[in-house]
Amino acid sequence: MANPVKRHSKSRKNKRRSHDALAVPITSICSQCGEPKLPHRVCLNCGTYKGREVMEME
Repeated sequence: MANPVKRHSKSRKNKRRSHDALAVPITSICSQCGEPKLPHRVCLNCGTYKGREVMEME
């Protein structure tokens, strides 16, 4: 297995790592209850998707 001959500089290392940051998840507002939810997914608060109830919530 090959090993690097020369050391990588700090700027080169940081350029490579510039895409490793965690992204904040994008949320949308539920049209029924107004709670934030992930887009294109069932609302975990009220159990609706696209205006109709798909999960029964207690």
